[in-house]
Amino acid sequence: MQEEIKIEDGLTLIRFQNDSSESFFAQHEISAGLLQFHFGLKGNALFLSNHDHCALELKEEKSLILCNLQHQSLLKLELSPNSWVISVIVSINKFHSLFSVQADYISILSPDKKKKKYYAEGTICPSMAVVLSQLFHYSLHPSLKNLYYKGKGYELLSLYFNKMEDPNALQCPFLIDEDNVLKIKKAREILIANMAEPPGLQQLADEIGLNMKKLKIGFKQIYGDTVYGFLFDYKMDFALKLLDSGSYNVNEVGLKIGYSTGSHFIAGFKKKFSTTPKRYLMSINTNHKNSIAFID
Repeated sequence: MQEEIKIEDGLTLIRFQNDSSESFFAQHEISAGLLQFHFGLKGNALFLSNHDHCALELKEEKSLILCNLQHQSLLKLELSPNSWVISVIVSINKFHSLFSVQADYISILSPDKKKKKYYAEGTICPSMAVVLSQLFHYSLHPSLKNLYYKGKGYELLSLYFNKMEDPNALQCPFLIDEDNVLKIKKAREILIANMAEPPGLQQLADEIGLNMKKLKIGFKQIYGDTVYGFLFDYKMDFALKLLDSGSYNVNEVGLKIGYSTGSHFIAGFKKKFSTTPKRYLMSINTNHKNSIAFID
């Protein structure tokens, strides 16, 4: 599925959603003077050049900026099975208007970038992942859809540049130590693998070979959240996927992500998504029935 939403002049948002078992191919004409921001929420995608002689891969939880301001081009996308991508297309004039004159630290605003092709890869932090998830999961009156997408589109860009371009983060001595960064990434992998029964902070610190203070500081700097703040977001997003599958009821989903009681899971789900798991399931079923009725 490819859904294009023109939020306002110079700003367009595109949702690419492939829930099938086969690859999905899409294309979109990109005029000169447009910046492309692509965010991989899950799965994988390939961005192909006009001549198909090269490709850029967008992996899950990664971002990609594409910029060729001098020439019109054709965005060609191959979306792998079970993959979701959000693309934000912004004109250079609109993009400049979003930043104050003091924002010259934004690298792609520099004059030399206007004269050549440019691309940059990045990592999606948990706060960005939440916004991306909300762009796929929401229940609103159709008349509010454009306003909702506009707010989320701007929120996504602001989080992206706050994370990517923060000069203080780049100067942080902790991040200069590659060994420490690898240890923090290992901590994240351990949390994900054991999300139902996660280790305590001290145990996690011992397992990766860092003291607890460095673990907490490093995790916050790399992933933009506390250790258990990140784990909470991950567990809730995983719960959403389980509910979407239609294979589990609310209690089963709660148990799978580590909640021994349904009430605690419901409270956590409502805290993040402002609705209960039961209401979310009802909205999915309603939308599914409406789709079938429309097709019939």
